[in-house]
Amino acid sequence: MKRTTNRRLYKSAISICLLITISNLAFAQSEETSIRASVDKLFDGMRSGDSSLVRSAFTSQAILTSVSINEKDSVVISNSKADGFVAAVGKPHTEKWDERISNVKISVDGPMATVWAPYKFFRGETFSHCGVNVFTMIKTKTGWKINAITDTRRKANCP
Repeated sequence: MKRTTNRRLYKSAISICLLITISNLAFAQSEETSIRASVDKLFDGMRSGDSSLVRSAFTSQAILTSVSINEKDSVVISNSKADGFVAAVGKPHTEKWDERISNVKISVDGPMATVWAPYKFFRGETFSHCGVNVFTMIKTKTGWKINAITDTRRKANCP
């Protein structure tokens, strides 16, 4: 009798652990899907020239940082508020701004996440530059928002 009880307890414990693991994996996948959707909203807005859609992807205090190498092989860092970028997206331009990301990696810790996304940027069908975007995401009451983007930029050695 005791053996049967122990086996049942063991099986119950294993079942509970499996349910918790599956539940946690489903939650993590759901969070990653929501985070990716917020990043995709930014790029959809860029392609369509919709500054309202782009604005909705960012927190109100979002910042942008670009890191590049100049002709003297020195690192150049430029910082700006996202508002200037949002305004630029909404200004008429003849060519579609098309940023294509690949091999996206998302890490989540509670209300914060990072997204690592190599990209290629095209103006219309013409390649402009490439690099890596690193998004810092914050989970707000209205969903995941971009709080910061740091990117590298180059014209060669693109993945």
